[in-house]
Amino acid sequence: MSGYAGLRKAWKESLAKLEAKDPPRKRIGLLAGQRDAAALYGPDDLEGFDPDVSVGVPGRPPFVRGVQPNMHRGRLWTMRQYAGFGTAAESNARYHYLLSQGQTGLSVAFDLPTQMGRDSDDPRSLGEVGRVGVAIDSIDDMRTLLHGLPLDKISTSMTINATASTLLAMYIAVAEEQGVPREKLRGTIQNDVLKEYMARGTYIYPPRPSIRLITDIFAFCAKDVPKWNTISISGYHIREAGCDAVQEVAFTIADGLAYAQAAVDAGLDVDTFGAQLSFFFNVHNNLIEEVAKFRAARKMWSDLLLSRFGAKTERARALRFHCQTAGMTLTAQQPMNNIARVTVQALAAVLGGCQSLHTNSYDEALGLPTSESATIALRTQQIVAYESGVADFVDAFGGSWAVETLTREIEENAYKYLARIDELGGMVSAIEQGYPQREIQNTAYQYQLEVERKARLIVGQNTFVQDEVPVPVMKIDPNLEAAQVGRLQAFRATRNPGMYANAMQVLENAARGTENVLPYIVDAVKVGATVGEIAQTFRDVFGEHVESVVL
Repeated sequence: MSGYAGLRKAWKESLAKLEAKDPPRKRIGLLAGQRDAAALYGPDDLEGFDPDVSVGVPGRPPFVRGVQPNMHRGRLWTMRQYAGFGTAAESNARYHYLLSQGQTGLSVAFDLPTQMGRDSDDPRSLGEVGRVGVAIDSIDDMRTLLHGLPLDKISTSMTINATASTLLAMYIAVAEEQGVPREKLRGTIQNDVLKEYMARGTYIYPPRPSIRLITDIFAFCAKDVPKWNTISISGYHIREAGCDAVQEVAFTIADGLAYAQAAVDAGLDVDTFGAQLSFFFNVHNNLIEEVAKFRAARKMWSDLLLSRFGAKTERARALRFHCQTAGMTLTAQQPMNNIARVTVQALAAVLGGCQSLHTNSYDEALGLPTSESATIALRTQQIVAYESGVADFVDAFGGSWAVETLTREIEENAYKYLARIDELGGMVSAIEQGYPQREIQNTAYQYQLEVERKARLIVGQNTFVQDEVPVPVMKIDPNLEAAQVGRLQAFRATRNPGMYANAMQVLENAARGTENVLPYIVDAVKVGATVGEIAQTFRDVFGEHVESVVL
């Protein structure tokens, strides 16, 4: 028996005696409670582990240790606080404020009507205009939203999916009005519709025509907007719906593979569109597991882009990701506790190698963030960046027996899900059959049971409960909706009817055929077509998706 093996055997014997007298506390454990964390990890937990093959070095495949050689020692991650509410003018003021406080990138939240392709005066928009994000109906709203912002110097992320092509077209049109050519624009559109069918629900069209729009964006941006990330393949919302860390990795990677396959089938080059793909992950409270999750995801994507698509460039194989702290972990009870939760989660994101990060505000379980709470959330990132010292190390947890063991286990378990998805015919077919939806629902149900029976302790909610102290909650002006509707209707009155009608007819013809629709969307928004009108054109051609009940 080797020296270490002997030491560990003796330690286990002493631990067993200790725990016979003083049993360990109950824990949920790792991998969604599938097993408890070991009390101690060592080299014997990593049989066959070869650091050259398994993890390599930062900036080289398989990118386990990060996608840049120097990671945050060089340039810090982009501090990209997600914001948007009410009118374009109000959101523009918040963006200027956040930039003045040290934020380094924009992230736009849109209201539900904009996400669902409904204009503010649509009867189905009643009561939702400007509530959970900014209302954008027309190019005029986009002009106001972006007024005074240096689009040639900052990158902008837009959390938009079913109507992503239209919002991107408006962004391009406004930038060109400001004198910024489209080839200089930097940013990201989420543009990940598959996860909407699984977890979030802001879809419009059926899956297959939705993927056609996505591949059109890939092709258009590769030629016209080469610095833009054409999709942010999102595990965030899947995790918010209740899945665990392994499922988040597996389903997100599976979505990415589906998009890559669709692009290849459309004749696009994997090394070209692959360089413009990005990912978006959630980050929860289990710091060690979350760090391992990000490392496993990078390795899987690098290996799969090579093995399934023959990607030749390292840029295409490098999984770059934005991260957001977990909204579903925030509690309405004792909301100031959420600052501590967000700090732990931010540390996990940075130690896991994120490229950009949003930290949630402590009051988001109660309403939209106030200016004060949004500032504290940004300051949390800045303290992690400039005071904690974690940014001085590249993959500080690399080589940790616990982290390397978990990285391997998450990868192995995620591949089991991928195998099942392949059996079902790929991710689109799996979604159509309800497979990932059922898996997410089952995990979410188990999580809730654990909270209710106090097997999973939530400080301030089911343990250490105390009387509540009210905190200020941001409220949206109820007159906002009528004002937005008025602006929209006034804008429509200024359009050239003939130019508008011609642009919409050309767009419809392109949608019914096989041409790339993006150039025609840009033309349409320039002559005044609205988000809802363009979406309706596509509804007429593609139809609408009707969700089936999954049990």
